[in-house]
Amino acid sequence: MPAPLTCLAALACIMMIASNVHAAPDNGVTVVPNEASHRVDVLVDGQPFTSYIWPDTLKKPVLFPLRTASGTIVTRGYPLEPRPGERTDHPHHAGFWFNYENVNGVDFWNNSTALPAEQQAKMGTIVHRRIIKTSSGADQGELEVEMDWMMPDGHPVLRETADFIFRAGPGLRIVDRISTLTALDEPVVFKDVKDGLLGLRVRRELEQPSTDAVTYVDASGRPTTVKAADTNGVTGLYRSSEGRTGDAVWSARGRWTMLTGKVEQEDITLVILDHPKNPGFPTYWHARGYGLFAANPLGQAVFSNGKEILNFTIPPKTSATFRYRLCILDAAATPDQVEAQYRRFVDEVK
Repeated sequence: MPAPLTCLAALACIMMIASNVHAAPDNGVTVVPNEASHRVDVLVDGQPFTSYIWPDTLKKPVLFPLRTASGTIVTRGYPLEPRPGERTDHPHHAGFWFNYENVNGVDFWNNSTALPAEQQAKMGTIVHRRIIKTSSGADQGELEVEMDWMMPDGHPVLRETADFIFRAGPGLRIVDRISTLTALDEPVVFKDVKDGLLGLRVRRELEQPSTDAVTYVDASGRPTTVKAADTNGVTGLYRSSEGRTGDAVWSARGRWTMLTGKVEQEDITLVILDHPKNPGFPTYWHARGYGLFAANPLGQAVFSNGKEILNFTIPPKTSATFRYRLCILDAAATPDQVEAQYRRFVDEVK
């Protein structure tokens, strides 16, 4: 009789341990993979910060949503989780992503399930392949993944290893994205174009106020009109490391750019930091008032009106690494405070 009880007790113990393998502790930065659901959740002190996701409805993996230390979401909900009052343009602008408009002549940036099937068939797709590693800790967590940049005919042109470092502190959340792109069997040319490389789409309140409707045209001549909208509660303002503000940040170089604004009564600052070792440093900023906050170091001919030409190329079997940091602060940060964050980034990431 005691033997069956012993077995049952042991079985119960094993089941309890198994059920807690992915349980999130109540403190520190925890990275929780859930491959069956196509996601990896990142929590700080048991509360959600962001998730790395690769759903079938997107043409690339993204971080979505992103939150402040107080839990306020800073990313636009559309197209994944639409919210009332936000814009519904550019369905390929989802969360925080990394891709490019012209890779060996193929558009990876503008691809989405909102396009007609015949257009999707001509575009590139970034496919999540595997989780290399995850780790959690008191002050930071890490996620390393592998992706393939797939051409329309189904063959991979680039292999990407992306290392995400998630850090947390009082009133501060940080994401480092260190992406190494390896050309496979052919040279890979990133033609100088407008749409790239690291992108973030922010929620309505963090856009810059504007009463103008604007039409943008991509490299293939496809127009997108961003309609004028009610600016009540829209509070965003860009400022670059070189002192440019507002719309003047677009197509200008800088080591970093900050976006300040309010969500209800909460002051928020978003900062993207470039790194001196990145190709094309200091980056040009593809920062639009309607909520696209992007760094594009590779579109130099477009942003310089033809004065500079890069056409960045990765030879076969060689690699290029891009290092970026996103800071989310629960405050209206000053340029001096952002510069201190920049120096810290350069010291920490080599």
